[in-house]
Amino acid sequence: MPRTDDASPIGAEEHVSAPPDDVQTLKHVIEQEIDALRADVGDSTPARASPASPGGAPADDTPAAVPRDARSAEFGRGQDRDTRGRGDAAGAAGDDPWACLTAALPAVPLATALLAPVWDDDRGEEGAALVDFVIMAGNRVRSAEWLEPLGLLVGQRLLAVRPGAASAGLIEALARVIRTGRPLHGWALDYTERREGRLRRVQLLCDAAACGDRILATWRPALTEADLLTSDAQKLVSMGWGNWDLLSGAISWSDGLHRIFRTAPGRTWSLTELCDALLPEDVPRFAQCVRALLAGADMPWTRIRFVVGDEVRTLDVLGRPLAGTDGRPWAIHLVARDLTPQMRSLQRLEETRKETEVLRQQAAAERKVASQLREALLPTHSAQLAEAGIAVAAAYLPSEREAAVGGDWYKCRLLPDGRVLLAIGDASGHGLDAVARMAQQRHALAGLAQTGADPGAMATWLNQLMCGDPTALTATAVVGCVEHHVLRWACAGHMPPVLRRGGGASLLPGGHAGPLLGLIPGYAYETATVPLEPGDLLLLYTDGLIERRDEDIEDSLDGLVRSLAGEGPLSPEETIDDLITSHAASGLEDDACLLALRID
Repeated sequence: MPRTDDASPIGAEEHVSAPPDDVQTLKHVIEQEIDALRADVGDSTPARASPASPGGAPADDTPAAVPRDARSAEFGRGQDRDTRGRGDAAGAAGDDPWACLTAALPAVPLATALLAPVWDDDRGEEGAALVDFVIMAGNRVRSAEWLEPLGLLVGQRLLAVRPGAASAGLIEALARVIRTGRPLHGWALDYTERREGRLRRVQLLCDAAACGDRILATWRPALTEADLLTSDAQKLVSMGWGNWDLLSGAISWSDGLHRIFRTAPGRTWSLTELCDALLPEDVPRFAQCVRALLAGADMPWTRIRFVVGDEVRTLDVLGRPLAGTDGRPWAIHLVARDLTPQMRSLQRLEETRKETEVLRQQAAAERKVASQLREALLPTHSAQLAEAGIAVAAAYLPSEREAAVGGDWYKCRLLPDGRVLLAIGDASGHGLDAVARMAQQRHALAGLAQTGADPGAMATWLNQLMCGDPTALTATAVVGCVEHHVLRWACAGHMPPVLRRGGGASLLPGGHAGPLLGLIPGYAYETATVPLEPGDLLLLYTDGLIERRDEDIEDSLDGLVRSLAGEGPLSPEETIDDLITSHAASGLEDDACLLALRID
């Protein structure tokens, strides 16, 4: 009879209440629906007639069942114990009580054999040990493709044709059936045997029962090839399915569903037990789906989260009701796909994206501060230099557009004593720390230049300052002064300047160069002298301009010198533009700073 309560299909507009939002209410609704279904179907289902009359006698002339013990005794009567371990299962029914059984074995769809025990005293007297079985009869069904049917091996000992039975424990298991009379049901047998020089293995399930003083045993594959393929497919796509019979209460799950919910084979959950595993926020969503199924409507793919063990598992669930004879759902079929690994990946990706965004914002802020600081430290050249007969141009080239500013720096200014101070250097590192060290070194040099000391002395004092500061790390630098067309310069671990004169160019001799600043306390740097002529152009640069991973540094220096040599005068600005085009256009591996100075 159709129902008109809350279990009406979700598509109906009338009498649809809101789904419950707590587990206990949802479980109560499910139990009510199932109880009502069973009551309705039970009222319309005829009951099986009782086989006995009110007086206890059989209702008809059907003979009463014979007790098992009586049958066994009758079946084994007349069987001589001397025939144990030998003999043949053939014979007429009147002469051989086993003939009927053995004749029926070909009708059994499983690999089947009738086995007679073999005792260590040949008779099985009290205290004798069971050591083997003789195959008395069998059918021609193979338990595995590579195992011969036992029906072809009648009369042979089991261990002779199945040598792996001993190590697998089969003989002991069958001996227990003989001793206790209790049958085996689905006993797992992991059978291994060496054949043709290689190991063969199969997993079987054994059922066995005592039949008189013999054993009737069957073997079947633990999983068929179709079962194995289905199980592998479920594992590959992280899927599983289950069926809930609402009338009988029977529940069946696939291997995939057991894997998703981490339950042992045979341990299934009822619909109310599924409710107990729901994440609280998803109770209303699952309630709406279950109510639709109980009302006979399909459940579309719905994302639902369950708490399994100590983790939350995210499933896409699809449901179908299986209608009975009255059109109402007598069973529910659910298919679930486990999305937990993908959700974890998405979560990690989102966390990584957030971390990357934070780092990007931090880097952008750092670049902004560092760039503003560098602009303050590398100002536009003073017009006083032009009045002194010197034209200057400079550039800072980051290795990447978005890279943090490094420790490259330069200094070029007119000193009170009439000399022109020019210097270039590279403090270790990148970012604000490198900019801070660069600022300290640059300002320290500016202060030292006010003393009137020569470049070697200024480099020596700067080295002492850095060696006394544990946070200073190391640095390279060229420090020079130009006065009356003479260059005096000192070098601390830096590349020598390039002098362009006429149409040629060359590196200034650097035999007096000393080690890195901040490396050797007390080191005294030397000063070299180079005469200059009108039109001479000096280029100071940091190593980022010439360093290449796939090129020797000497070859890079030669290339720089060749690029400066050529016909015709070039201004400092044009020189730097040409160098940027030829050396930096393809990308730099490190930041670079350039300072070009021409004597007019």
